[in-house]
Amino acid sequence: MQVYVWMLLPMALLLPPGAWSGEIIGGRVAKPHSRPYMAFLKRQTSKGTMICGGFLVRKDFVLTAAHCAEGTNTVILGAHNIRREEDTQQKISVRRKFPHPRYNRTSIENDLMLLQLAKPAELNKEVRTIQLPRAGNVVEPGSVCSVAGWGKIDLDTTTNILHEVELEVMEDGTCQEDQEMRRHYKPSVMMCAGDPDEEKSSFSGDSGGPLVCDGMAQGIVSFGKDDGSPPRVFTRVSAYIPWIRKTMRKPRD
Repeated sequence: MQVYVWMLLPMALLLPPGAWSGEIIGGRVAKPHSRPYMAFLKRQTSKGTMICGGFLVRKDFVLTAAHCAEGTNTVILGAHNIRREEDTQQKISVRRKFPHPRYNRTSIENDLMLLQLAKPAELNKEVRTIQLPRAGNVVEPGSVCSVAGWGKIDLDTTTNILHEVELEVMEDGTCQEDQEMRRHYKPSVMMCAGDPDEEKSSFSGDSGGPLVCDGMAQGIVSFGKDDGSPPRVFTRVSAYIPWIRKTMRKPRD
């Protein structure tokens, strides 16, 4: 099992079929700027340039996955094609990182992180925040949610354009009964999404992006099976609302 981490081209072209390669499977091209909360995280690490997703929750804060913490981050808001210098894009450096204090790389628990931006984003029709759920809110199994990200659209095809896919929220047992994921899945702080009978999935370049249900960011792309098949595991946002609010309220130097 691996958490979702994806290298930009040309490294992505070197990945063999079945490897983690940063993709939305079974989805479609998103309508440009139809998800104005989406954030593209470009990270300079010891292993090279890597990416994650994220989402704007306040004009000066982006929420993402804690396993995306390594490296120096630049956030790009208002993007559709990440390889183009679009007029809508806002490139902002990260001032401070706030990974959850109890994030565990081994168990993959508490896989979320707040990024304080060096300056507030300019909110407009291409760049907006997304609503967070109330603390303790539960999305019922059978609900259809969506996730988006940049990367490959199948094991052999790369893309730089935002893609999206709809995923069904599954019973916790779907992930708990999976031999590869059951050791890590914790229902109280995680969500299980993606019908095992459908070829629809998020992948590594989507790490940190939101699982959106009825206009709210209910989950954060976290981890899944090595072969990339559904279901996938998402950090349950509603379990962390007090920590998120408290962290954003703290005075920043």
